[in-house]
Amino acid sequence: MSPRVVDVNGDTHPDIIVAHPGGASVGILFNFGNGTFTNWTTFSTGIESEPNSVFVADVNGDNKPDLIVGNFKASHVGVLLNAGNGKFHNQTIYSTGVDSQPRSVLVVDINCDNLPDIIVANSDEENIGIFLNFGDGTFQRQMTYPTGSYTKPWSLAVGNINDDNKPDIVFSDADNHQIGIFIRS
Repeated sequence: MSPRVVDVNGDTHPDIIVAHPGGASVGILFNFGNGTFTNWTTFSTGIESEPNSVFVADVNGDNKPDLIVGNFKASHVGVLLNAGNGKFHNQTIYSTGVDSQPRSVLVVDINCDNLPDIIVANSDEENIGIFLNFGDGTFQRQMTYPTGSYTKPWSLAVGNINDDNKPDIVFSDADNHQIGIFIRS
């Protein structure tokens, strides 16, 4: 449930974005620019969705930051495209698998096509899921990469681990207290 700090309404002041698991929503505190914020503005992620992670990135190329949400209990990723002026369209959902319980989402161009893709840690399916971007803010069906039996992928990071200029995926395994790495070939 890490908060994100990004200007999502285009006023040059960084806003605070948080997933609200109990509230089935993403909440935003809009920054007035003087150290004070609005009350929470919430955007629904669906009844009993229990969002527990949010990432902010422009996924449709309109230069406005969109919200990408890991909905733990609903077992899907939600994409809320930015409509401008602090408003977001209703979420489009992408299944991560029955009872997959996504714990963490991030957005990065994983296949080097200059389009931001979604990566998700599916804790109860023992895999990392990747949704490749079509370029218009919609995504292909999830491709999964097994993390091994009795693993629980929890959090994610991406970096150039082997110095080949390709993004590699690092995940934490909550059950075994270790990390795993997917080296991109």
